Amino acid sequence: MRELSTTCCIAGGGPAGMMLGYLLARQGVDVMVLEKHEDFFRDFRGDTVHPSTLQAFDEMGLLEGYLKRPFQKTDRLAVEIEGETVPLADFRHLPVAAPFIAMMPQWEFLDHLANAGREMDEFHLMMSAKAERYTEEAGRVTGLDVSTPDGPVRIKADLVVGADGRGSALRAQSGLLVKDLGAPIDVFWFRLPRSSGEAAESLGRVSADGMMVMINRGDYWQCALPFPKGADDEIRAQGLPALRERIKRMAPELASTVDALASWDDLKLLTVQVNRLDLWWRTGLLFIGDAAHAMSPVGGVGVNLAVQDAIAAARILGRSLREGALTDGDLASVQKRREWPTKVTQSAQVFAHDFVLVPAITAKRKIRMPLFLRLFKWVPLLRRLPARAVGMGVRPEHWDTQLDRN
Repeated sequence: MRELSTTCCIAGGGPAGMMLGYLLARQGVDVMVLEKHEDFFRDFRGDTVHPSTLQAFDEMGLLEGYLKRPFQKTDRLAVEIEGETVPLADFRHLPVAAPFIAMMPQWEFLDHLANAGREMDEFHLMMSAKAERYTEEAGRVTGLDVSTPDGPVRIKADLVVGADGRGSALRAQSGLLVKDLGAPIDVFWFRLPRSSGEAAESLGRVSADGMMVMINRGDYWQCALPFPKGADDEIRAQGLPALRERIKRMAPELASTVDALASWDDLKLLTVQVNRLDLWWRTGLLFIGDAAHAMSPVGGVGVNLAVQDAIAAARILGRSLREGALTDGDLASVQKRREWPTKVTQSAQVFAHDFVLVPAITAKRKIRMPLFLRLFKWVPLLRRLPARAVGMGVRPEHWDTQLDRN
């Protein structure tokens, strides 16, 4: 078995892993990021980059180049209930460098960070490298066993970071307790063509037929259709023509394009999870992002929360890793910093599931517009509140360039 060594080895080349690797390298820490695929070019769902993340990019000097990549700008959100549209959030008033949501394929996000990382000698990215298990000695995690096309590799490291998503193999190996908060919904994701003359604003639609979210992605709509957990078999049994008719009723402007759903293969099932680790670390091992806390798609906050984890972890751990002085207390500090925002966000998502989504998708009758939503239509200032909550999140993290060594 070939052996390598580094200071920090990160399993997972998603937003959390790439951001952490990049920021540690900026501080002079030798870091190796492992991505199990051969490239980043895959169909992600987490493509909503919020103002909090864009602000962090600006602080890192990465925003200008990032926004040169293809994206769609969303600076307002709305909901339509039985044909009546209500403006819900207006991001344009946020005091940040980019007061909007950037709808950008996640491979662009990851490629941007990878290119920036490659400019530093301390940053190493291994593609087609899958972390199989961690190694340990005397109760301390000491590295990773990795499978690659050229054979197995053992990587020794002072710190192993599990950023390998909600299906984390390292988390399963650790035996750390996962608290499942439950999720009463699952979601079908699909794309439908969009013409340049159609409305541009992303919005949610609610009617007696259920709920559907339409996100403007330029030449197509990225659509999400939530339904009660486990009901996908029932929907399939009703047949694809019945689903297409349901979509037409919910969004009549899609009538001419809904036949693009030619088979069930055109719909991707997302089994929604909301959970988190009670303890995010062991000696020599830390979990961040979805590996530490799986989020619901509500609010599109998952990617951004993962990025915030990475920024906080890099800021807290950089100096200790560089000086070879990492302690359990450092790892505990990361959890202490990020656990409260995670709990608050997940509580909000559970509330939205129970009191918004489930009633909307199970009503089977005409939905009446709630009074509190009408207030958003009558009082524009109220739209700043959900914009702040969704766009910036709870305790947004920032980067201090004084930490940089590169």
